[in-house]
Amino acid sequence: MKFKTAMALGALLASFSAGSALADEMTSQISDLGHEWVKVYYQTAESKQEPLYPPLIAKADAIAKANPTKAEPLIWEAILLSCYAGAKGGLGALDAAKQARDVALAAVKLDDKALDAGAYTSLGVLYYRVPGWPLGFGNDKKAREYLDKAIAIAPASLDVNYFYGDFMIEQGDKKKARDFLQKALQAAPRPGREDADAGRKIEIQNDLAKVGS
Repeated sequence: MKFKTAMALGALLASFSAGSALADEMTSQISDLGHEWVKVYYQTAESKQEPLYPPLIAKADAIAKANPTKAEPLIWEAILLSCYAGAKGGLGALDAAKQARDVALAAVKLDDKALDAGAYTSLGVLYYRVPGWPLGFGNDKKAREYLDKAIAIAPASLDVNYFYGDFMIEQGDKKKARDFLQKALQAAPRPGREDADAGRKIEIQNDLAKVGS
């Protein structure tokens, strides 16, 4: 199988304060998870990545369970499951890919705009990178539908434009691929995610080399 390499005024104020603290804690946990992912995905040899994903997936799942109304932890869980599938490769990767799809679909139901339409982006990537029937659930039409939804919500997103460009390479449309990839390079920096941005831009440049910049 081919994969590429979530009353009283005093009580009311206390409620808001607790909610804000929980939200801040979740944001911090997700930020830490993102940095750990960068170390695995961009800074670890591909041959050594597979065993490093399950602990990160477990962390994302725990954050999601602690924040059942939030899409962000689920989006990260889907991303990690997708990467785990890619690291596993072969038919054994399909279970992880299916889990990633189901988790991303759950995130869509909570908030399809979260993390720059991260759930739609994850679904689009899965559907174009997973083999189609009879081996897997891959489907280019569904991939395009999900990526279209993502780009409509977050037209300037680094990730959405990169993955749409990568998908266009798969489709053999170099012009559209180049347009999306160049737009990805123009995306505004993401504070706190400089390490992820640096890694993604290397991928963009690699794809541009395939289509001619």
